[in-house]
Amino acid sequence: MARNYRTRRGEIDLVLQEDASLVFVEVRYRASIAFGRPEETVGAKKQSRLRLAAEAFLQRRQSGHDTACRFDVFAVSGPLPDPDWRWIQDAF
Repeated sequence: MARNYRTRRGEIDLVLQEDASLVFVEVRYRASIAFGRPEETVGAKKQSRLRLAAEAFLQRRQSGHDTACRFDVFAVSGPLPDPDWRWIQDAF
């Protein structure tokens, strides 16, 4: 539905629709996990910004008040072109 959705409140990398639900996806990449996994970088502050941006997205939709939503993290690590990845559904 959207890619790199931006508001003053924050940015959402991907907005997808799965059945009747909206899925807000944060994509994180790390070339190496020496200093932690990509998904570990989505802390409380980032989660708050994602929620605010999702609220803005929903407010622009007429049926936003009754839409089921979830927040996923798509974590990518390792050297390109063949990195490891994990899709963490309902991450927070």
